[in-house]
Amino acid sequence: MKNVSIIILSIIVISMIQNVSGQSDNAGKKIQMELIVTDEQKIILFASFAIAVIGLFVYLARDIILRKKTLYDSKEFDSKNDKTYEKYHSDWSDDYEDLGNRKNSKEDKEFRITSQNSSLPNYYKILEIPQNATHDEIKKQYRKLAKKIHPDKNKGEKSEEIMVQINKAYEILSNEELRKKYDTYLNKD
Repeated sequence: MKNVSIIILSIIVISMIQNVSGQSDNAGKKIQMELIVTDEQKIILFASFAIAVIGLFVYLARDIILRKKTLYDSKEFDSKNDKTYEKYHSDWSDDYEDLGNRKNSKEDKEFRITSQNSSLPNYYKILEIPQNATHDEIKKQYRKLAKKIHPDKNKGEKSEEIMVQINKAYEILSNEELRKKYDTYLNKD
């Protein structure tokens, strides 16, 4: 091992000596070190640099350019105005790709399983509203219950569990498509 390190060191020393002797002007001649670049070469250099910079920006922005549009992007939701959707949903979640109009969605499967087990909760009773309530009535009642039962204001033992149920009920009943699906599974009983 020592022999290998000695050989490597000697090669480095010899190359340094050659490098220094190559730079010195022993004969007193003037070494011309000036680089001459023509206008055509400058244009080529600038164009290649510009292409490299543009390519770098396109590479860095590829996720934004090639991002698939989701169902959320195509519809108008209240959460777009106050940016709450972006706070709680990321591009890495399950709803990132909209794979078309599948008949068996996640909610359908959940409704089907809970209705078979007879454990489908009555979200209308949870929100204390009639089944024919309008979207505005649902929203008002949800806000009223949220202010009343929120764990920050109400220090009850089950306030968090009740708030989770209220949020789930509002999520289902405020979305027209989910509400229709929920009503079909609720009325099967």
